[in-house]
Amino acid sequence: MSGVASTSALNLARGLQGVGINDTNVLSAVANTPRELFLDAALGHKAYENTALPIGQGQTISQPYIVARMTELLLESQPKRVLEIGTGSGYQAAILAQLVDELCTVERIKSLQIQARQRLKRLDLHNVSFKYGDGWQGWANKGPFDAIMVTAAACRVPQALLEQLSPNGVLIIPVGEHTQQLLRVTHNDSGFQSETIEMVNFVPLVNGDLA
Repeated sequence: MSGVASTSALNLARGLQGVGINDTNVLSAVANTPRELFLDAALGHKAYENTALPIGQGQTISQPYIVARMTELLLESQPKRVLEIGTGSGYQAAILAQLVDELCTVERIKSLQIQARQRLKRLDLHNVSFKYGDGWQGWANKGPFDAIMVTAAACRVPQALLEQLSPNGVLIIPVGEHTQQLLRVTHNDSGFQSETIEMVNFVPLVNGDLA
């Protein structure tokens, strides 16, 4: 990605390091990504606060800490091909695209997908494929994937996503309705092993008709 990191983005990365984000590649990606690009101009002054913010259509851009934390967890398995469920503003996709060889991302709200595609093009990130579709179904004909990240909370782990994980692949997903847990699910020789990472708060992963 071209461009020079802003002082605000650098300070955000330093702040994330201070709360436990240790992967230097993740911190570098955060420092190089202009978060204000992914927000309406009226919210630009809040871009580098460690908080989730609205992006329209009842959706949010996740707080920088959780973006960095989920990315750090995903990168532990050194994936090359990654599927993201829930493109949203495109901010998480922009971080991932700097760190993996190929990113496929699915969004069920067409207007958000169009905006995200334009933003990543503006940032000169061209290793990303976009799909307008139901995230519960993943992107079967692009799979299997070394890792899958879901950026909205599902009431249960979608079976279709498990089926699209490569052997030794990792799924990072928030699960739950009133109370949500961030899970890391690993596909190993004996099946799928699930580990709870921490409590989180995401918008729901909607299943069904597209918006």
